[in-house]
Amino acid sequence: MKIGVIGSGQVGRTLATALLKEGHEIKLGTRDVTNPAVITWRAHPDNQGATVGTFREVAEFGESIVLAVKGNKATEALDLAGLENFIGKVVIDVTNPIADAPPVNGVISFFTNTNESLMEIIQARIPEARVVKAFNSVGSHLMYKPAFTDGWPTMFICGNDDDAKTVVTDILTSFSWDTEDMGKMEAARAIEPLCILWCIPGFLRENWTHAFKLMK
Repeated sequence: MKIGVIGSGQVGRTLATALLKEGHEIKLGTRDVTNPAVITWRAHPDNQGATVGTFREVAEFGESIVLAVKGNKATEALDLAGLENFIGKVVIDVTNPIADAPPVNGVISFFTNTNESLMEIIQARIPEARVVKAFNSVGSHLMYKPAFTDGWPTMFICGNDDDAKTVVTDILTSFSWDTEDMGKMEAARAIEPLCILWCIPGFLRENWTHAFKLMK
């Protein structure tokens, strides 16, 4: 597929490289094409096939879109990309609604409440897009082919469009993840807080090497 990645931070760059390795055509979106981190990323041999552009250029380019920006910048990023450029497209929502406040005893704060998810806000902003929540419950260094002795970890997803979830599941399988479909977008109210749980061992004990596994 032609996949546009909106967001050139660590998560966006990691996913863009991983998708390139899996044979997809990638355009990485950034607010500043002169950003040294983006230039360095583009120059790496693993990323020679990728291109870089603005959020709007990336949204126009992609048959599917990865949204990998800070949660509090998500709606702004969509606006900059042009809301019309998401119509009918699969949008993989990697965001978390993390507030700017520092963690308290290892627990980060969200700017949403328990009856609202950032995914729902995003879906409302681009109602004709097919948004799927994924990749939000693990660190970027474990997103692509994580090596655990107990086998593949579980990635929880949700979204209103079953065909879009199939597309995302295929990507996750190629990335060595088991996928657990939790249903419609309201399930993001439970999936997004997994980010809080995942981060606690990191902030308390500098342990960032874990992932979730659903046992059946």
